[in-house]
Amino acid sequence: MNEQVVHLVRHGEVYNPKHVLYGRLPGFHLSDLGIEQAKKTAAFLADRDIGYIVASPLDRAQQTAQPLAAELGLPIHTDERLIEADNHLQGRNVAGGKGLFKDPSNWKYFRNPFKPSWGEPYEQIAARMLNAARAARAQIAGTGKDAVCVSHQLPIVTARRKAEGLR
Repeated sequence: MNEQVVHLVRHGEVYNPKHVLYGRLPGFHLSDLGIEQAKKTAAFLADRDIGYIVASPLDRAQQTAQPLAAELGLPIHTDERLIEADNHLQGRNVAGGKGLFKDPSNWKYFRNPFKPSWGEPYEQIAARMLNAARAARAQIAGTGKDAVCVSHQLPIVTARRKAEGLR
């Protein structure tokens, strides 16, 4: 039996000297370390038989996919479902999160950590991510090849936890 794998890859480190919660904001690119991480990820995955690469539309995910696409001679497809979680706090300075919690205007967003009122619900994130992974799997069906989905930390973690039957 030929097992086909859909690899969920988090983008590399982002250049963010002002410690902004960047979320879906445009203009956040990989740092020098993030570029190196993307190259190392490409080197690691290049030994697998990859037939399809898809990424979040955000620059940092597209940049992370580029070295692998170049190595394999494959195009990078874009899937909006792989985008970062929606967050009402994006654009604010996080500085370790302390600033967000000290500002009383943010308190309305921290009512229930299991059903985040600060942004997109975890169940919704997991559902769209798993649908994107299924769509990537459909692109490689019957080929014996793997697929790579480049996304963001929270969406990947929620998809994994959902797939494992965890909250």
